[in-house]
Amino acid sequence: MLNKVKNLIKKEMLIHSCGIEREMLRVDGKGRLSQKDHPPVFGNKLKNPYITTDFAESQIELVTPAFKKAEEAYNFANILYDIVAMEDEEELLWPQSMPNIIKEEEIRIAEYDKSEDGIEAREYREELMERYGGKKQLISGIHYNCSFEDKFIEGLYNLEEDKTSFKDFKNKIYLKMIRNYLRYRWLVIYLLGATPIIHESYKDECKIELKEIGEGIYTNGKAISFRNGHCGYRNKIDIFPDYTSIENYLKSVRKFIDGGYIRDHKEIYNPVRLKPIDKANFEKSLLKDGIKYLEYRGIDINPFEKGGISLIDLYFLQIFNIYLLIKDESDYENWQIEALKNHDKISDFGLEEVILLKDGKEIPKTQWALEILEEINQLNIELSLGMKDVLDKMKDRIVDYKNTYAYKIVQLIKKEGYNNSHLKIAKKYKEESYNNRYKLEGYEDLELSTQILIKEAIKRGIEFNIIDRGDNFITLEGDGKLEYVKQATKTSKDNYISVLMMENKTVTKRVLEKHNIRVPKGIEVNSLEELKVNLEDIINKPIVIKPKSTNFGLGINIFKDGAQGKDIINAWEMAAKHDNTVLIEEFIKGKEYRFLVIDNKISGILHRVPANVIGNGINTIRELVELKNQDPLRGRNYVTPLEKINLDENARLFLKLQDKDFEYVPEKDEVVYLRENSNISTGGDSIDYTDYIPKRFKNIAIQAAKAVGAIFCGVDMMIEDYKDENSDYGIIELNFNPAIHIHSYPYKGKERNIGKDILEALGFN
Repeated sequence: MLNKVKNLIKKEMLIHSCGIEREMLRVDGKGRLSQKDHPPVFGNKLKNPYITTDFAESQIELVTPAFKKAEEAYNFANILYDIVAMEDEEELLWPQSMPNIIKEEEIRIAEYDKSEDGIEAREYREELMERYGGKKQLISGIHYNCSFEDKFIEGLYNLEEDKTSFKDFKNKIYLKMIRNYLRYRWLVIYLLGATPIIHESYKDECKIELKEIGEGIYTNGKAISFRNGHCGYRNKIDIFPDYTSIENYLKSVRKFIDGGYIRDHKEIYNPVRLKPIDKANFEKSLLKDGIKYLEYRGIDINPFEKGGISLIDLYFLQIFNIYLLIKDESDYENWQIEALKNHDKISDFGLEEVILLKDGKEIPKTQWALEILEEINQLNIELSLGMKDVLDKMKDRIVDYKNTYAYKIVQLIKKEGYNNSHLKIAKKYKEESYNNRYKLEGYEDLELSTQILIKEAIKRGIEFNIIDRGDNFITLEGDGKLEYVKQATKTSKDNYISVLMMENKTVTKRVLEKHNIRVPKGIEVNSLEELKVNLEDIINKPIVIKPKSTNFGLGINIFKDGAQGKDIINAWEMAAKHDNTVLIEEFIKGKEYRFLVIDNKISGILHRVPANVIGNGINTIRELVELKNQDPLRGRNYVTPLEKINLDENARLFLKLQDKDFEYVPEKDEVVYLRENSNISTGGDSIDYTDYIPKRFKNIAIQAAKAVGAIFCGVDMMIEDYKDENSDYGIIELNFNPAIHIHSYPYKGKERNIGKDILEALGFN
């Protein structure tokens, strides 16, 4: 087998698919089980592919898609955590597999709709409650889903001499991996085990002797994983399915069901499960299509990782899978019984040097673990997998138990208490989620508006797919509906002529004028000669000079106090770089506000403060800009809430009008504006005014969007005094692809859920 795999490695065919399912409990600020309903924003529990419930109403289950890279699964697990953590200000997410402070009567079984599937899901949980009790149902964990690419398995299949069907060959591969996983699962439990202590409210569920090591804290001082051991969730009797073939496996499962030991196949609580394509028709799908992937269930939540599992542990599981595939099997008859004994010894006593069984013979844990790691390291070398650092970390945990998660957790709980230590971790992760609320881990290269929309889609169970990353082009699918979206607000709802009208500022003005909406008066200038002809009429008058067709504030100069001919010509030349036609318009007094109109409703209103710096009496404008640009909220290319300030020709010209330059040192607290236009894209600051702008101006913005037939529209309006409903105003621009991140994460003021409004406009409920 090794030589076959080596041959395929050279062809780069050994590719994993992996995904993570993570269960966890919602708790209140005191660490007690939440009594609130599953957050309704996550939709139908049976249909959301990312966020659902497990046994209890307060037991969230997070499910990542299958990815080809461990980093992608790791990042997505963190994304899901962030989404759930931010949904309820008062609640925390318990960061451990073993439950918090619980009372049986406080456990609410998950509630579902009255559909056939909903009724069945509820009845199944009621039976589990009666059979096993509620406390054990609240034990949470990590399920690691994995498979090899069919391309790789086909490569192995083509090297086989004795041909069977491809389906049977694939089943044979996965069944061997299952058998080997069961044999060596004790090593995974030791390396990833993280439940060595329980709270006193759970103590009566344990079947081994425990001692109190602190107030309400119990352990035996030797456990690696109570969750996997005799304190954990397991079948009433030991069940050993037949893994020699799919047919024999299904026969053995039916035997357990007929004997009354389990209700169905889902009640086999072995640390590994085989999964078919069609989970709803488990037996038929396995016989017809074979095994789709494997699910490893014996992995504890790692409290030291927000997403519940570390990236290095995911790397280890990947190379461990290769080991399971290649490792020759022994013919020891009682291997399943022996494997369970090893499983239990490590789970309950793994922090000491226990003696394990290997084909009926005794072997010390450390000796055997190091032997296995050395075999895996040889694979790493021969297959050039680059996993030496990962294996060294695993070796560290074996040679010194103080490097295990279990030992570190014991020390933490001894120091800070069971409840306090976990609440402290939960609060820390919640704070991290807030600080990263605008980021979508692993997708930071996308425009922030696209990240926001994807995050909201995930929250609501709408599946997404990136079809052109560089172009921020995605699909959204759910409720039998498929939508293509580019840059968050370019959608099937767009009317092409509406886009063209908004692109052309002259056309925009004509359309709005026809609808009795005030716009600035002005002229079009197509050449320098034409400008010079009109120069006398505009010198020293408040004007705005801008390209006829542009966006993001490019090439715009505003002279609210007028300008000399030389500066006007300079500004015209800058605008002409972006369009052959330049608009010279009257300057409308007041402040500028961006109205975001989505589907004839106001989703947000911002006042945008032009790029500026505040003096300290020491640094130059250039240096102050560099300091301000260090803010983590500022970046480039719209992947952060604010853009970095750029000291370009526009800024130089604007400072010149103030008799300043980039080397000017502002006095302490002196505010220096670097340009007149207030676009966020040019380094401006955003301030939310949604709740303060009178209804009259909101209606005008909606009318403007309707006038050009726009579903998604950014309306830029000058208002002389926003507090006065009768104040003078003027619409200076309409934008067909308005940025949403400036409303979602303003520099100051209330954050608006724009992603929700977009999804609703697209017809996703």
